[in-house]
Amino acid sequence: MSASAIELTGIMPEPERIRDRGLLERFRAGDADAFTEIYRAHGRAVFRFALLMTADEFKAAETTQDVFLWLIRHPGSFDPSRGELSAFLVGVARKLLKKRYSEERRWVSLDDAMACSKAPSNEGAGDVIRLRKAIAGLPERYRAVVVLCDLEGRTYEEAAAISECAIGTVRSRLHRARALLARKLVGRGCLA
Repeated sequence: MSASAIELTGIMPEPERIRDRGLLERFRAGDADAFTEIYRAHGRAVFRFALLMTADEFKAAETTQDVFLWLIRHPGSFDPSRGELSAFLVGVARKLLKKRYSEERRWVSLDDAMACSKAPSNEGAGDVIRLRKAIAGLPERYRAVVVLCDLEGRTYEEAAAISECAIGTVRSRLHRARALLARKLVGRGCLA
């Protein structure tokens, strides 16, 4: 399979799958170095997902740490026959973030936290920050598919596996999320 085919299909090359299986077996047998290799191989992807979901580096780092602590406590939870380790770990991150979001929602007003400045910005960085905050303000089910499909470039099939829903559900949530984002950004003067 060519590199471009891998990028288009999102299928992990066989050597990486074999590597992950071997690392998991060693980790389950008590090899601490194997855990370190798992973290090095998948930590960035988990962090990137958490950062895109929260728009907060501290929360993303904390979530990444929680995912790997969870893996230490539940080393037998991943079944390699059901998918890739990276997708599994991102799914764990999604669940932890969903739990955290529901706990925080009781205490923080998202409208206040995500309010977009009406002042025009000459810098693209301000627009990126407003977009990240708008994405973070979406309900979790919509935010997850935007992050997975639009920002991380995962296929609908991968997003469905991570989100634990049907492919058609991913498509409809993505359509709805894009419409919500457009209304949020235009309504707050962030887009012309």
